[in-house]
Amino acid sequence: MKTFQKTYMSKAISANIEVGVIAVGFIAMGVIAMGVVSIGGCASAPPPQQSQIYIPPPTIVKYADSQGIETVTADFGSTDLQTITETMVRSMLQSKTIQNSKSAPTVTLAEVKNQTGESINTRMITEKVRTQLLKSGQVRFAVSASEMQSQVDELKRQNQSGMYRNDGISKTGMMEGAKYRITGTIATIVKQNKEMKDVFYNFTLNLVNNETGLIEWAEEKEIRKTVTR
Repeated sequence: MKTFQKTYMSKAISANIEVGVIAVGFIAMGVIAMGVVSIGGCASAPPPQQSQIYIPPPTIVKYADSQGIETVTADFGSTDLQTITETMVRSMLQSKTIQNSKSAPTVTLAEVKNQTGESINTRMITEKVRTQLLKSGQVRFAVSASEMQSQVDELKRQNQSGMYRNDGISKTGMMEGAKYRITGTIATIVKQNKEMKDVFYNFTLNLVNNETGLIEWAEEKEIRKTVTR
């Protein structure tokens, strides 16, 4: 009987050990499988997105020839300004009205009228024409109608404020009237289709005798520009 019990207990213990070994094996396999899944998941996961900062290309600034031909767009540009001024000043100074004057006549220059659809700085055209005429020494300029108010204000300040010595003020009634006045306009004709844009500029100046009302001189300059796509 005792021998039977020992044999039975020995077989039970052996069976329990086998069951334990099998259980440990399953546990180990599960751990390994989890590790493989974990490693595989880490390998397949995309790297974290890093925020990208846009860095614009560097800006390059350089000097260019101020007399160079400018063709960035078909709009009125620096080349047009220079061409118009050169043509008008040369023509006026060569006119009989200026050439036959015994002394440099006094003129006024009204701001050029913009009759185009563009935003053109006509003050720049006006000032450039006046500057070139003055530099020639063949004409003198009196203040224009648009500048008269500032002239009147200055005379009032000197004569009525009591702040200046009488022997140093500019007296009223001494202004010199202009014999001639210069007026001008710039206009355009624009046509375009899907393939081309055509811009035609026409610039005119007139020299008017203030006493007689006669137009003593007139000149025009035409400029055409085309843009193709």
